[in-house]
Amino acid sequence: METPVDTKFATPRISDPGVVSLKQQGTVSNTKRINRSFRQIRAENVFRRTLIIVALAMVVLVLGIFLTLIVQSTLSVKSSGVGYLWGKVWDPVRDIYGAYPFILGTLLTSFLALIISIPFSFAVGVFLGEYYPKGWLSDLLKNTVELIAAVPSVIYGFWALAVLVPIVRTFETKIGVEPVGLGIFSSSLILAVMIIPYAASLGRSMIQMVPANLKEAAYSLGATRWEVIRSVIFPYTKSGLFAGILLSLGRALGETMAVTMVIGNTSLLPKSIFAPGNTMASVIANEFTEADHPVYLSALIELGLVLFLVTVVINMIGKRMIGRFTNE
Repeated sequence: METPVDTKFATPRISDPGVVSLKQQGTVSNTKRINRSFRQIRAENVFRRTLIIVALAMVVLVLGIFLTLIVQSTLSVKSSGVGYLWGKVWDPVRDIYGAYPFILGTLLTSFLALIISIPFSFAVGVFLGEYYPKGWLSDLLKNTVELIAAVPSVIYGFWALAVLVPIVRTFETKIGVEPVGLGIFSSSLILAVMIIPYAASLGRSMIQMVPANLKEAAYSLGATRWEVIRSVIFPYTKSGLFAGILLSLGRALGETMAVTMVIGNTSLLPKSIFAPGNTMASVIANEFTEADHPVYLSALIELGLVLFLVTVVINMIGKRMIGRFTNE
């Protein structure tokens, strides 16, 4: 006698059409998933190779610039030798080329501008990152800082000639210095205004990335706002803040037009920060079109090579210091 089978617990046979359709749908979905995975892997490989190509292109570009400067300055190197770096006389008429006044002028203006800008950069970064991270006032200040970075340097030069130089001349009169107005001090002031947005923007971003639980823990222990900024925020963001300073310094070293308009453009060795001077970039901008013989042109290109090397050395030192701050 046959025992009845409960159809509710019956196992479907392979030949059932429903089972076949489910298997087909599963196979199709697995195939689509595999194809999608293959496409993702292929896209990631293409993206990775593209990044490698772009990175190598940047390296080749920098090496190409460096080699071009070396080749084009060979005539000046043979003519002046190593004395080119500490020579104090720049006289193209007699083919005497000494870059020391311009190297000194570049370093003086850049580091003096950096010293002037650091308090303002940190103040803006702390104000926007800690005190007023949101709101209409914060948005207004952010846009203003970004606008300062976007203004062309020639506009800063015109503003310095019309506004800043008379103020500096008045200040020089009061302290008993010859009231020239144009000089290293004026160019440092305009450079400081120009480089403030770089360190301020990076500092604001780094301060906003400080974990809230660290600040809350400090507040719970009875710390004041200043103590939290000094003991929590600055130590946590010191590598980023120093990176912003380094970025500002790189911007100051290469600035040309605004400095050229207010530095005085003299090839003499500056005797003080109020004396007129010249930077490597301003000399190249002023005299490149006037170079009427090969040695003169080669000396200007060698000046560009020196500026390139100075920038690289300062960046390497800065990177080393950033790494030391990060590891502490």
